[in-house]
Amino acid sequence: MSKHYDALEARDPAQREAALMAALPGLVARAQQATAAGAEILRGVEATGVTTRAALAQLPVTRKHELLERQQAARARGADDPFGGFSAIGWRGLLRGSGARRVYQSPGPIYEPEGQAADYWRSARAFAAAGFEAGDLVHNCFSYHLTPGAWIMEAGAQALGCTVFPGGTGNTEQQLAAMTDLRPVAYAGTPSFLKILVEKAQEAGTKLSFTKALVSGEAFPPSLRDWLIERGIAGYQCYATADAGLIAYETQAREGLVLDEGILLEIVRPGTGDPVSEGEVGEVVVTVLNPDVPLIRFGTGDLSAVLPGVCATGRSNTRVKGWLGRADQTTKVRGMFVHPGQIAEIVKRYPEVTRARLVVAGEMANDRMTLKVETVGSGPGELALRIAETVRDVTKLRGEVELLLPGTLPNDGKVIEDARSYK
Repeated sequence: MSKHYDALEARDPAQREAALMAALPGLVARAQQATAAGAEILRGVEATGVTTRAALAQLPVTRKHELLERQQAARARGADDPFGGFSAIGWRGLLRGSGARRVYQSPGPIYEPEGQAADYWRSARAFAAAGFEAGDLVHNCFSYHLTPGAWIMEAGAQALGCTVFPGGTGNTEQQLAAMTDLRPVAYAGTPSFLKILVEKAQEAGTKLSFTKALVSGEAFPPSLRDWLIERGIAGYQCYATADAGLIAYETQAREGLVLDEGILLEIVRPGTGDPVSEGEVGEVVVTVLNPDVPLIRFGTGDLSAVLPGVCATGRSNTRVKGWLGRADQTTKVRGMFVHPGQIAEIVKRYPEVTRARLVVAGEMANDRMTLKVETVGSGPGELALRIAETVRDVTKLRGEVELLLPGTLPNDGKVIEDARSYK
């Protein structure tokens, strides 16, 4: 088993929870006082009162599309702030606080600052869990162009004492030549590109020197993990975003992903800010303990679920199942958009309804929608008619209602299922 990165990983869970709750009021106050978006989104919130998960759950969720929209609006009106009011740092006096080290552009475009802190995105913890050690040469195949992916990995590897070769993406033959010359022991990048490199080396009759890998940016199925192991490469995955940095990482126990120590995680029902029960699939919402960009309840748009128990490696933080899909399930029915928030609105009007799932079936231009609801303790016929009226009121579309027993719907995080035929 790999060594823990620091003592925080093995803390008593109650101690960790107390530390997170103690940090919340200061983080909320920082967002309110140092960022324009935080001041607006959290207007009227008493920061000193946000000391429990229940209090946190009362605050609004900010999703990625809202971050983009605020940045676009700021650019449209010629504002000096390129970060849409979410950052407390900038450069040349544009924003308060210490200056940004770098600025990145992610698809959207969304602009993200990098602060001065070492290992700014906290990825060293993921490298340590994957068995990387000081002195390793890491061939980094994330992009160094525009986006922060490569820098997220480079900062963590260097914080651990590794040396980094900035391979970037593409140029497979040139990358293989460098790998042959330098013989790096470790790889960072997407799992699919690592597979391409291994296959290309095999075609040339050579074997790569990699024995370990930290991968991210796309799914890492067990079949590919095992394929790499058969070729002498132990690959582990981590879950990180440009906005939040490291969220969770895989350990040598191979049982889900362990939450990073700088993150407060919630799993909420898609389209809402309502936390779900432990084990239920929902959207990953994170509060990031970063004073430079104090994100409070940031909705990643990714689906996951909390796993029971703790990691066999002794890391005591919460574990999640990993990436289970996207939470944005908006679809168009008969020319009208239907989104998860509308389904949540319907459910809220009926206390006897515990869960719901809108299924759109049939063929395009001849589709039908059925709201399947889990319910207890009400007359089925009358309730179905009332819910059907509410469906029409909220979505402006007619739909059928099917009443189900609790526990009938799949636990996959889907609120809207598009089951239409597109042939």
